Amino acid sequence: MNQGKNTIKEVLEGMFAAGAHFGYQRGRRHPSAKPYIFGSKNRVDIIDLEKTSALLDSAKEFVKSLAASGKQVLFVGTKPEAREAVLAAAESIGMPYVIGRWIGGTLTNFSELKKRMERYQDLAKKKEEGGLSVYTKKERGIFDRELAELKENFGGLLPMKNFPGALFIVDSRAESIAVAEAGKIGIPVVSLSNSDCDLSPIAYPVVGNDSARSSIAFFVEEIRDAYKEGTKSNIQTAE
Repeated sequence: MNQGKNTIKEVLEGMFAAGAHFGYQRGRRHPSAKPYIFGSKNRVDIIDLEKTSALLDSAKEFVKSLAASGKQVLFVGTKPEAREAVLAAAESIGMPYVIGRWIGGTLTNFSELKKRMERYQDLAKKKEEGGLSVYTKKERGIFDRELAELKENFGGLLPMKNFPGALFIVDSRAESIAVAEAGKIGIPVVSLSNSDCDLSPIAYPVVGNDSARSSIAFFVEEIRDAYKEGTKSNIQTAE
């Protein structure tokens, strides 16, 4: 669903159908999320989807602007409920992603990250071309294990040649290390964040259910579509 081509009513209905309005128990609410809470039912926060719609609009406009200027968005979603949607969305638009463990220093020690990615690419190329056949079976086993570990940790980051224009995160509380690293080097964060998240370090928070697969998929696809739309603007400008 694309907010640019759908009425506010349709967007609200889509979010409601995805369960985006379900927050956490009131006792878990972070103070920064209070303005976005419509009320509570059975001590569970109900998120104000009209406000979420406005937040999503702002986030999408920002993502479009990044795409239009040729900048990348790093997709991050390591919780099990987020991995499938994040992987599919990032790969469909050629963006870097992290769906396994966030490796400390991914942004703040970027030079080391590039070395690890280069090592992965070098090993993968040698294996594909038969360059590892000169080693013993035991040595090849060691290389295979290293290659598997490098792929798991850094494979999704291969499209990222420089710092991304922004991070898109599912659950800023779960991805607090990524949020902190982005903050240290001035990379803005767009995040789907539930009522338990501290929204203060997030440049473009989208307050919504960040635990249900249906809700996660809805917002991830909205951000993906916004990037696609921005990319078209970039192509048209270039022409």
